[in-house]
Amino acid sequence: MTRDFLRVSDLSVEEIGLVLDLAEKTELPRSLEGRGVALVFEFPSDRTRNASEMAVVQLGGHPVTIAAGEVGLDQRETVEDVARTLACFHSVIGARVAHHAMLERMKNALAEGGFAVPIVNLLSNLEHPTQALADVLTIRQEFGSLDNRKIAYVGDANNVCRSLIGACTALGASIVVASPPGYGLIDQELASFRAGGSDVEAVTSPEAAAAGADVIYTDVWVSMGEEDASNKKEAFNGYTVDSQLVAKAAPHAIVLHCLPAHRGEEIAAEVLEGPQSRVWRQAENRMHAMRGLLALITGSAK
Repeated sequence: MTRDFLRVSDLSVEEIGLVLDLAEKTELPRSLEGRGVALVFEFPSDRTRNASEMAVVQLGGHPVTIAAGEVGLDQRETVEDVARTLACFHSVIGARVAHHAMLERMKNALAEGGFAVPIVNLLSNLEHPTQALADVLTIRQEFGSLDNRKIAYVGDANNVCRSLIGACTALGASIVVASPPGYGLIDQELASFRAGGSDVEAVTSPEAAAAGADVIYTDVWVSMGEEDASNKKEAFNGYTVDSQLVAKAAPHAIVLHCLPAHRGEEIAAEVLEGPQSRVWRQAENRMHAMRGLLALITGSAK
């Protein structure tokens, strides 16, 4: 069966744990030996591109990174035609796209065409699931497990936030999301997470979210492709993860940021570079988590 990975929920709790276990192994069966992996980027990438390429190489494969202009999704060719063409050459297709529906269209086109090639979401407007795998790997490395840990997410309830909720709560953590009015989880999202068993709360106070937290997590206020940044930054005044906010967390708390970071906006420089920051380990874990995921979906999960 083809194992697509478009959302965190595409993996069971047991499979998330297996991916993390595989990520910790320095040597795995070279399940991609002699095989290609296409990595399509509609938007620029630093960590995701490097992490994905190196994970493919470590499994013996050959990564081919493709920029937006080279394929022109729904411009030069339809999304479906691009996916089917790439499936003629590659064993896995990863894609970073503006609209999550493009990933679903790729998945459906390959299934209908009889191509047993998995699609991996490298970021969409809905989720960033490969980032979430690296996040929970980092938290597990720090505390041994996520059971009964409190995660405070401070910022825009965006794609990163949704994936973080899914991964953290699946592994036994609770999460409190603090966002200014109009930028938090909508009631339907909150109800959906809770219906699935997630221990998640939405607040407007960063201090309430941070109180006693084991992890404080933040992301940029203005994501790729967004406009009208000045108004949004004004709305997020008071949501900077600074030393005063971190002091409200548990003494052993760590700080995470998926990067890129804008010092002085969503995070203070002294926090990003401070002793409680695990941001650079988190960045490195993008590669390890991707290697674990690819090992799982290509059949070397031993």
